[in-house]
Amino acid sequence: MGKYGVAHIVWDWNGTLFHDTEAVIGATNAAFAELGLEPITLEQYRELYCVPVPRFYERFYERLLGRLPTDAEWAAMDDIFHRYYAEHRVACELAVGARDLLARWQSAGRSQSILSMYGHADLVPLVRGFGIEPHFVRVDGRTGPSGGSKAEHMVRHLGALTGVEAARTVVIGDAADDAIAALHVGARAVLYTGGSHGRASLEGVGVPVVDSLEEAVAEAERLAA
Repeated sequence: MGKYGVAHIVWDWNGTLFHDTEAVIGATNAAFAELGLEPITLEQYRELYCVPVPRFYERFYERLLGRLPTDAEWAAMDDIFHRYYAEHRVACELAVGARDLLARWQSAGRSQSILSMYGHADLVPLVRGFGIEPHFVRVDGRTGPSGGSKAEHMVRHLGALTGVEAARTVVIGDAADDAIAALHVGARAVLYTGGSHGRASLEGVGVPVVDSLEEAVAEAERLAA
């Protein structure tokens, strides 16, 4: 085993390995349209996106209507979002360079896994369909209701990995919540600007911010050394 043999990457899925931004924006606008709200742009989305996701919708709703959505309105938006996203995700691809980066990291004797807040039952066949599942020692999606923080899921995810030390683990994601989850377990984080957050909001988190997954992996290698 080489110098970096025990280094481990925990990858985020949506907006990081899986470039689904267009589907997410379309689904968000479909949900808003159901309640008569104006569509949003990618820039607006990246400016206000936050976790938990219900709070993200509330921020837009408050800005446009001056009040919070009712439980019924939230349920309607959530249902429309997921139906639209499920229909349009089929046109989405892996992020540029992701396939080669995954193969190179594995061939160097390093391990990697996926932890996503996307539903587990949908995530696993999607990863499998791209033919990249063998690159990962574990693939975990969200179980239970949507919402909540990634930190609690990160604790369980790392706990289920054999021989992986938090201190030699780097989380690569596109949202502030990925970095918060990493710090919660004593891991490092690198944030990628190609997904749900713009550079300005990511730089406020206090971890390295990069514009490509290739840069993210190089930074992860440095941090885990």
